[in-house]
Amino acid sequence: MATARAAEVSKGPFEPESPADAAAIASTNSMQCDLTGYKEAPGLKAETSAGSLRVTWQGAREQELRVSFGLLNAAPVIREMEVRRQGGQWTVLGRDLSPEFYVSSGRRRISEQQLEPLRRLGLDRDPELLEREKWKAFWDAPLVIPGAGGTNPGLPRGSDEVRRAAATYNSTACQVKTDGARLEVTFPGLSMGIFSGRLRFTVYKGTNLLRQEAIAKTEEPSVAYHYRAGLKGFRTNAAPRVIWRDVARGWQKYEFGGSPNTDPVALRARNRLAIVETSGGSVAVFPPPHKFFFGREIELNLGYVWYRKDDAGSFSVGVRQADHEEMYRPFGFSDDVWQRRSRQARSFAMGNYALYNAPPGTWQRMAVYYYLSPEPGPATQETVMQFTHDDRYKVIPGFQVAVSHFHTHFHEQVLDAGSIDFQPPWIPTFRALGINIAMMSDFHGDGHPSDPGPLRFKEQKAYFDACRRHSDRDFLIVPGEEPNAHFGGHYTAVFSRPVYWTHVREPGQPLVENHPEYGKVYHVGSPADELQMLTEEDGLVWQAHPRTKGSSGYPDAIRETEHFRSDRFLGGSYQSLPVDLSESRLCEVRCLGTLDDMNNWAGPKYLVAEGDTYAKFPDDDTYPHLMVNYVKLNRLPGFDETWSPIVKAMRAGDFFVTSGEVLFRSFDLEGSGGQRTIVAELEWTFPLEFVEVVWGDGQKTDRKIISVTGQPPFGSHRFRIPFDTTGKKWLRFAAWDSAGNGAFWQPVHLRK
Repeated sequence: MATARAAEVSKGPFEPESPADAAAIASTNSMQCDLTGYKEAPGLKAETSAGSLRVTWQGAREQELRVSFGLLNAAPVIREMEVRRQGGQWTVLGRDLSPEFYVSSGRRRISEQQLEPLRRLGLDRDPELLEREKWKAFWDAPLVIPGAGGTNPGLPRGSDEVRRAAATYNSTACQVKTDGARLEVTFPGLSMGIFSGRLRFTVYKGTNLLRQEAIAKTEEPSVAYHYRAGLKGFRTNAAPRVIWRDVARGWQKYEFGGSPNTDPVALRARNRLAIVETSGGSVAVFPPPHKFFFGREIELNLGYVWYRKDDAGSFSVGVRQADHEEMYRPFGFSDDVWQRRSRQARSFAMGNYALYNAPPGTWQRMAVYYYLSPEPGPATQETVMQFTHDDRYKVIPGFQVAVSHFHTHFHEQVLDAGSIDFQPPWIPTFRALGINIAMMSDFHGDGHPSDPGPLRFKEQKAYFDACRRHSDRDFLIVPGEEPNAHFGGHYTAVFSRPVYWTHVREPGQPLVENHPEYGKVYHVGSPADELQMLTEEDGLVWQAHPRTKGSSGYPDAIRETEHFRSDRFLGGSYQSLPVDLSESRLCEVRCLGTLDDMNNWAGPKYLVAEGDTYAKFPDDDTYPHLMVNYVKLNRLPGFDETWSPIVKAMRAGDFFVTSGEVLFRSFDLEGSGGQRTIVAELEWTFPLEFVEVVWGDGQKTDRKIISVTGQPPFGSHRFRIPFDTTGKKWLRFAAWDSAGNGAFWQPVHLRK
């Protein structure tokens, strides 16, 4: 890979290219900036001159960054983007760069998958409820014309439902604001079809990050959308190439030797990262690592970064989403399995690509990140990857990384292959992410879950044997299931050991039998049977995807049942679904709202991070779609040992959920009586945004949000927060960063 050439010495941020340029800057592009919200601080400086704004800030490793903003025909531009090492000369990375945004939108519809349980509960006749529920849709593909019949009401879609628009600007001024250790530069006057709002750039002391975002809203009903964002105007004579790693981790490049592009060229880049190499450094471009991604059934890399050669001398780069899903690679040696998996792959491609929600009046934040560096591209790539720990879940002493709810059809794969020594591609995918415990969910669209025993027990044995064979000293495969049998809605079940059981119990058949081949087996025919089995076998269940998909209306509908109030019913699951870019947290309303409600209704209930996805391959982009659990365990049990330490830790709430960038080192609630102290030791990568204490009194939920924008990137801190427990039933603690990543510890119920 070629490295960057010798640095170009800057002319200075306000020095025009020619006398004609100087006249243009002084007249047609004059800009006034409101600095009343700005407070100068060491390492963060903003100043105006000749109708332009210059922002200078301290970056990483004693580097310094400088970006100059101006207006051209009422549109914001970056006049110069510069970097220098300590004591060195300024190097120009780009000049006269224009921010680009483009939205594609369609109509949000509720799914038949949601309507099915709502009909059973008699809730499908309430228009106000259905209006709320449509914003939780997973099976929807608003840009796919005409759509997959039977997926949503009101199909087929018409082409008139799809609207596309590029951003235009009508700005005459900017506003500069200091917020802790960051500076925000905001330009009003952004219009983008049905959206309107403002453009904002944010810089952060201590890192070379530059965040560019459109903050816009629509008043239209039922809008689902995605966006494309980037910078236009890089010159090929100063920035001669774009580089990236392909999905096999090989370096690729494009040096603009072809003809100009009509559309952006999507790059299936490893880690969602492309890099512009300039004559004196490089500029990396990438999306927010998790907030940018909406829930899908699979994690194929659809190409989230792009370049576009605009003419012989200039090009653009940025981030993007595809308009629709693609088919995963089906497996199957037998015709039956191949055809079944091919149909499944096709159904995912046609019906499942939900996009972002944009409820009327909500300020959607459409972001792209740049990392400005004096280094050549490969070195910049290594630096940027530190924000996500190289897309791997960092080892925290005393914790094991656990994931749950994956429909990889493991037993079907090994039976079809004819050997339990067949290693499916999802295993190396998980292990490369640093996962220690994989709680799988076979018998969901595979096998014979309703069989009374002869077929099911054979399939369960293959499942258990395969999990045993492919577990390792640092990797345990737990043969869980999404049975959806007797408790209502969809739910995940795990045990402390392999348990043979059926979902049916014939009249007169005992709950427990001793099978001559499989030993102790259960025949479960009612909620009481299932709860007894869970109690006897040290099992846990939790509501899968609560309040959406096949659990629409749940766990609300079972909140008074014996099984929900049992300690065997752990709570619900956590997944970034749906995605609304106006929210500060991942799955803010559906997931965290369910968590808080459950703890007001009953005893301790928790959220378990889940994937709820299907086929996986090492070249997929799994990390951004995944949330994980860090379970407090010093040692990982082996497959043939009891898994009760895992069950016990989860039942005690001794685990936290994270996207990976914000991590707990420890959590405790000190003291006794009415005056307690929350003690949380955290570390993070992206600049932190806020921490919060959330509590409930059994009826309502409240919270205290503490801004921590003064904390540095790649920081750590031991938070000590006094808390008055008077009138409180439970509390929980969470932390969220500026890119929308976060972590939360499970709720703690307060003893009187």
